[in-house]
Amino acid sequence: MMKVLITGGGGLLGHYLNKVISESHNILTFYHSKPGNCPRYNSLQVNITDYKSTDSLIKEFKPDVIIHNAASASPKKTESISSKDVFEINVNATKRIAEFSTAINARIIYTSTDLVYAGYRGSMLKEDDKLIPVSLYAETKLMGEEKIREYAGNYLILRTGLLYGFGFEGASNHFNTMYNDLINKKMVRLFYDQFRTPLSLPNAARIISLLLNISTGIEVINFGGSERVSRLELGERLCETAGLDTHLIEKISMHDLPGIPDVADVSMNTAKLQSFGIKQKSIYQSLHEILNENIA
Repeated sequence: MMKVLITGGGGLLGHYLNKVISESHNILTFYHSKPGNCPRYNSLQVNITDYKSTDSLIKEFKPDVIIHNAASASPKKTESISSKDVFEINVNATKRIAEFSTAINARIIYTSTDLVYAGYRGSMLKEDDKLIPVSLYAETKLMGEEKIREYAGNYLILRTGLLYGFGFEGASNHFNTMYNDLINKKMVRLFYDQFRTPLSLPNAARIISLLLNISTGIEVINFGGSERVSRLELGERLCETAGLDTHLIEKISMHDLPGIPDVADVSMNTAKLQSFGIKQKSIYQSLHEILNENIA
């Protein structure tokens, strides 16, 4: 049993990480404003840009592994948070946590994003393909990767694909909204011209839990599913799995909505992930799991 610190424990992926990793390890999970399911576990409300307090708490817990999942995560420009604050959270706080992981000899697993890739270079991109982030979020996550490389002694960078599944404890995401609209017979608008390699939230948490026990060495790994689909195709598969009406889906281009970063295809080749003995569930398998758990 390892001691595992999770940042961003109140977020969508954080909810699943808390549940899965606490089953086998001693966790401390940090949340910022929304606790989510964190109060069910060993947790603390922490502002990770309060470096003195964060350093003290990490030093006291002495984790073997830090899963650095906290981020200002919206790819769209928003009025709710300034560019300066996004930089502080995604870059400077990442640098500080990387430095501290080295000081206490802890491994750090950093969740980055597939949006760091050039979205016009073709499909099923490999880890050494061209990186051209086109949003503030993606740019600062790539800068966070650079801080991890520079300041962490033992790290694993996961370039995370589109995560889908239900949020709990009041958390929501696009998948939640899409599903709720479809079951309420409301129209849903989905992109036909942006391609990703989606990974379900439950599957993502399980894989990270497996990676805790695998000696990957210092690596950057594409962390997504094995299937290249558009948001439209994902929505159609949801309808097929849940018995919902595909006629409620309106096909639109990503260019039809203002403020959407022009990223046509950041689907990822996940052969390196699979080389460590990891096998992702298919989209159909994941949708059945998600729906069964939600109904239960």
